[in-house]
Amino acid sequence: MNLFTMPGQHEYGGKPFPLALEVPLATLGEACEWAGKHAAQLDAQAAAHGAVLLRGLPLAKPEDFDAVVCAFGFPIFSYDESLSNAYRINYTPRVFSANEAPPAITIFLHHEMAQTPIYPGKLFFFCQAAADEGGATPICRSDLLWERLREQRPGFAEACLAKGLKYSNVMPAEADESSGMGRSWQSTFSVDSREAAEARLAKLGYSWEWQANGDLRATTPVLPAVRDLGDGRASFFNQLIAAFNGWKDTRNDPAKAIMFGDGTPLDPAAVAAASALADELTFDIPWQAGDLALIDNYAAMHGRRTFSGTRKILASLVAA
Repeated sequence: MNLFTMPGQHEYGGKPFPLALEVPLATLGEACEWAGKHAAQLDAQAAAHGAVLLRGLPLAKPEDFDAVVCAFGFPIFSYDESLSNAYRINYTPRVFSANEAPPAITIFLHHEMAQTPIYPGKLFFFCQAAADEGGATPICRSDLLWERLREQRPGFAEACLAKGLKYSNVMPAEADESSGMGRSWQSTFSVDSREAAEARLAKLGYSWEWQANGDLRATTPVLPAVRDLGDGRASFFNQLIAAFNGWKDTRNDPAKAIMFGDGTPLDPAAVAAASALADELTFDIPWQAGDLALIDNYAAMHGRRTFSGTRKILASLVAA
């Protein structure tokens, strides 16, 4: 296991972001054994650095990825049980496509599932095939973003901290593969009827409105915009940037996707400032086939650049 550097790699407080390690192993069995031995160390490194990129593991297909994730021994966070609105394809109970949105769609920076009351603590990404052009996964240290927001936009930062956020989106009655947020309401809430959906929504504290065509608009309860990381740091833990900039399809308007917890609108100039600060703190992971990344979902946001050609990035989630 050796450190390596990448062009443009960031460094904060003497810590590279992401931490990049070469792990030149020959067989899947060796990779699984290595993962089991180093799980605790990598968990701590992901928390400290925000993300860890592993290069050199002999991974080629979803089943290889599944085996290594299993070997780490982290508790699984099943996508089927999540409330994410992204349309994805499951390969195994713990492995699925990162997102099936068309290549021309940008997926803006976000914390995984922070727009819901249920979210993972960590996530793995595996590059089965890198895009011909583009397709990087941008990552951003949210603890540093929060520090800069407090310095440069103190009023907005205080409002986010004090009021929290609510998210609202329209879920289709049938899966929409053309959208980055096209998961059906039946799949999202693991139900097969309106009555069951309403019972689940009520239990979760959501409000809702059925659309004439069978789609469902669901609005979350008030969710925190900032998370205490427990070590003196706090992170800008939410989906504000993604929702305000990118929750757009035939059903959804970003202007209606997010609001403060008291129902008041966000200041577009403040959101633009937060987005610009996040861009300054963002590093694009330059995927190579076989790469594995472990991201601390509390400390770092991620997204997806547009791309051309075949890109296959798979994901697996770790319970908090």
